[in-house]
Amino acid sequence: MQPQRHRSASKKRPDGTAPSAQRYLLRLYVAGLSTRSSTAIRNLRRICDEHLHDRCTLEVIDIYEHPTLARGEQIIAAPTLIKQLPAPLRRLIGDMADTERVLVGLDLRPDTKRGSDDDR
Repeated sequence: MQPQRHRSASKKRPDGTAPSAQRYLLRLYVAGLSTRSSTAIRNLRRICDEHLHDRCTLEVIDIYEHPTLARGEQIIAAPTLIKQLPAPLRRLIGDMADTERVLVGLDLRPDTKRGSDDDR
């Protein structure tokens, strides 16, 4: 079985503007059909649809069905999200329930927590 691909629906942003041309390639490594994997898939698809609109390709890869892909990416925990494009490459581990953390990891929002720590 090939890795699943999901493209977010093409639509304008809520403010009526068109999304930028920057494309995202995301790979989500999951461990079978566990609850945590299903939750991560659902959360990430929602984030892609709401925040990336038609600029996102999401590949869902089961590490049990594609162990060589997981080894090649050095996956040590699942679910793991890898943002391949745009650079820089980023990795996020977990069920993607913390939308703000995922958006920061995808460089869609500034990391305000990090900035406040630097001011001390």
